[in-house]
Amino acid sequence: MTQAPATPPPSRRRHDREIIALAVPAFGALVAEPLFVMVDSAIVGHLGTPQLAGLGVAAALLTTAVSIFVFLAYATTAAVARRVGAGDLPSAIRQGMDGIWLALLLGALVVALALPSAPWLVDVFGASDTAAPYATTYLRISSLGIPAMLVVLAATGVLRGLQNTRTPLYVAIGGFAANAALNVGLVYGAGLGIAGSAWGTVTAQIGMALVYLVVVVRGARRHGASLRPDIAGIRASAQAGVPLLVRTLSLRAVLLIATAVAARLGDTDIAAHQIILSLWSLTSFALDAIAIAGQAIIGRYLGADDPKGAREACRRMIQWGIASGIVLGVLIVLARPLFVPLFTGDSTVRDTLLPALLVVALSQPVAGVVFVLDGVLMGAGDGRYLAWAMLLTLAVFAPVALLVPRFGGGLTALWWAMALMMAVRLATLWLRIRSGRWVVTGATR
Repeated sequence: MTQAPATPPPSRRRHDREIIALAVPAFGALVAEPLFVMVDSAIVGHLGTPQLAGLGVAAALLTTAVSIFVFLAYATTAAVARRVGAGDLPSAIRQGMDGIWLALLLGALVVALALPSAPWLVDVFGASDTAAPYATTYLRISSLGIPAMLVVLAATGVLRGLQNTRTPLYVAIGGFAANAALNVGLVYGAGLGIAGSAWGTVTAQIGMALVYLVVVVRGARRHGASLRPDIAGIRASAQAGVPLLVRTLSLRAVLLIATAVAARLGDTDIAAHQIILSLWSLTSFALDAIAIAGQAIIGRYLGADDPKGAREACRRMIQWGIASGIVLGVLIVLARPLFVPLFTGDSTVRDTLLPALLVVALSQPVAGVVFVLDGVLMGAGDGRYLAWAMLLTLAVFAPVALLVPRFGGGLTALWWAMALMMAVRLATLWLRIRSGRWVVTGATR
């Protein structure tokens, strides 16, 4: 007798639908973000090499500054999702507004520091005498858009917490299109050069922030939530963000140490390392999209006092993480002949790159689980544990990576050290998940 094909249980299908509905638009928004810099680079590159070099230095500084404050999105997502799960939408939006006010305050502080220190920062980053003036000009103008960029982060967190990742995708696409049009018009049409590129980007960022504010303000008025700044709420948002800031800085330190070690290995190794990092960043977007879905879903279940649902969702997302990691690992191996020639025609760089790329491919399933568990614990508001876990990971990784050149190891050895870093993260996060201490229900943690 022929058996009917097995069908997944209703709870698993429900979790799959939720993950897909949140993760796919989140992935699109994540991919759209680095396209801003790519468009600027493509347009400014035709002005000359010094201008492009200046843009490279300024863009690195701006990206670093904004990435430090990514906790504005993460912490806000978790806090808002909990209140959504508890059925208190006015409080959820009020919490989101506290995050937006915090973003504005932090943005104003960064601008106040960046404007006078721009020439010094450009010099510290090693810009040449010909590139430094362009870098300073771009950095000073673009820093005016930092408050808008931080508002976008916080408001994105609000919408993710409200289980809405489609609006951030639409805003990101619109911002990308506006940025491209403004850059072409101001750089070439108005003849403003690199300053026009900076003003175009700032204008697009402000436009994105305004769209987000309109969406959030409408939601606040619909549900009777106050829009006024609340000192206690802003302070609470800042306190929730501090552990995630420590986590982010520790992760940035890992990447900086890896790049510094690769540079000490020689020009061939650092060139190959940069190519691998670009691919690693792309795979991270895919895995981070699942993590973002995890933040929103787990926060909602815990806010709804549904620990069973939170654990089921966590288990299903782990399965998604493993499957996604395996797929990405296979794609990396299969796409090597297509991917590598796009970045280099140097056979020495290719020979150095390929073994290290296999290490990256093998570590993708581990990375898939790490990203998922990171998102689960963020959604649970377990930021303090994440901070300590990442500090421990940094303490293990740093000496191992720094010993690579001393013992004659090459780029492949360095990426085995990166794989060790991911394994340590997996161990620390898995222990926390197994302990069950992250399962704290209620509208607030």
